[in-house]
Amino acid sequence: MRIVFIGPPGAGKGTQAERIVSTYRIAHLSTGDMLRAARAAQTEIGKKADVYMSSGQLVPDDIIIDLIAERLQHPDCRSGYLLDGFPRTIAQAEALDKMLAEQGTPLHCVLELRVPEEELFKRLAGRGRADDDPEVIRQRLVAYRQQTQPLLDYYQRSGLMKSKDGVG
Repeated sequence: MRIVFIGPPGAGKGTQAERIVSTYRIAHLSTGDMLRAARAAQTEIGKKADVYMSSGQLVPDDIIIDLIAERLQHPDCRSGYLLDGFPRTIAQAEALDKMLAEQGTPLHCVLELRVPEEELFKRLAGRGRADDDPEVIRQRLVAYRQQTQPLLDYYQRSGLMKSKDGVG
């Protein structure tokens, strides 16, 4: 089972990802974790990413795609994976789809965790983190909607989109 996992801040993606990975015995691939590990291990991809990360820039899509392609060769990905944190844009989704098609391993589904905005706000405000100021939360949710809606539409058109209620 090959899954892309999408959801807004505060939706409980981490908790749900753990459940899915455990239930289906698939690898949990977090692009953030993968970048940090490649950087720490000084791999070729890690060194390329470090140039951007050390100056606070976003790592270009082609480097992320190379990182994912390399990671998918590991034995724990043979039975499937849950990809968390990528893609975030249509360009990234298209690049991911192209790479997976070249490997002959297309996605099975894109799973969106849906939570009403009021509930997200409550959850985020209750965490006590520095970036959980009400105005910052509002901005994060607006940015998520603006960035993610085109991606959701893209995957809806592809027939891969599935939604799960993230409340309860």
